[in-house]
Amino acid sequence: MSDALSSAGTMHAATLAGPGLIRLDTIARPEPGPNQVRLRLEGCGVCASNLTPWAGPDWMTFPAEPGALGHEGWGTVDALGAGVEGLAVGDRVAALSYKSYAQYDLADAEAVVRLPEALAGQPFPGEPLGCAMNIFRRSGIEAGQTVAIVGIGFLGAILTRLATDAGARVIAISRRPFSLDVARAFGAAETIPMEDHTGIIAHVKELTGGRFCERVIEAVGKQWPLDLAAELTAERGRLIVAGYHQDGPRQVNMWLWNWRGLDVINAHERDPKVYMQGIREAVDAVASGRLDPSPLYTHRFPLSRLDAALDATRDRPDGFLKALITL
Repeated sequence: MSDALSSAGTMHAATLAGPGLIRLDTIARPEPGPNQVRLRLEGCGVCASNLTPWAGPDWMTFPAEPGALGHEGWGTVDALGAGVEGLAVGDRVAALSYKSYAQYDLADAEAVVRLPEALAGQPFPGEPLGCAMNIFRRSGIEAGQTVAIVGIGFLGAILTRLATDAGARVIAISRRPFSLDVARAFGAAETIPMEDHTGIIAHVKELTGGRFCERVIEAVGKQWPLDLAAELTAERGRLIVAGYHQDGPRQVNMWLWNWRGLDVINAHERDPKVYMQGIREAVDAVASGRLDPSPLYTHRFPLSRLDAALDATRDRPDGFLKALITL
C-alpha cells in the first residue's frame, strides 16, 4: 500500500481530529522548498508533550494539521530542494521536523543529521536523545559528585547512564519498581521508591552524610517532584528542571532556594542550533557504543494506532518507557 501511495504522489498521515481521536488521512506528499529535504520516515518517537493536545484543552484547534505533533522522526532523504548541499537522496538521517506522524515529512537541511553505518537498522528518535545530551551538558555533572535524578523514564534513564559514566554517584528516585530496575541497569548506585516525601529526604540525607546532592535533576514535570528535588539539593548545589511543566503554574519554595544558595537551571532549549548540537552528540554517543538506548524503546505501534501509543504514553502501563511509531 505504501509503494502504491508513493507512486501516486500521496501518503498516509495521522490527524488529531478531536480530544482523544486520531484519524488516518490520505494526503498529497509534500514537496521540498529551497534548502529543504523530504524524508521518507521509518518512524517517530512519541513525546509526552503530545499529551496536553491529546486531552483537548480549550486552546487547541481541531483538526490539527496532518502529521502534526510528531517531532522525533528519522528516516531516509527522499528528495532535495534547491540549494541543499552536503546531503544526498538515500542518506539515512534523524531530523528536527514537526509533522512526522506521517509517511513523509519536510525538514530544513540544517535540521538534519546523517546517521552513520554503525546505526543501520536502529531506530533513532533524534530530538529526545539530543534533549538528554543538552540537559546533561547544562547540568555540569562532574566525577565525584552525588546526583539525584527524580523520575526515571526515557530521559531519566539516559541521564543516569551519562552521569554514571562521568564518574558521579547516582541516586535514582522513581514511582514504579520497573523504572528503578532500569535505573540500576543504567548504572544507578542507589534507588529509592518515590512514595513518602519526608522518608525520601531522610534517606538521601543519610546516604550523603547530611550534605544532600551537588546536582539534582527533576525529570517528572509535576509539582511534588519539583518540591522534592529542591529539598534534595545541597547548599550551593544545582537544581536542574528537566521535567515538562506545561499543565499550569508552579509554586516554588523560594525561602529554601535562597537559603541554600541554589543555582536553578531550566534545561529546556529553544534554539534549534542547540537542539542540533545535542542530536549530533547523541549520534556520536550511540554510534560509538557509549550509550545504548535500545532497551528503553519498550512499545512500538503502527501509524494507524497512534491513539494507542498516546494512551500508553499517558497511562504508563507496567514496563512502559518510550513508544515509537514505526512505518
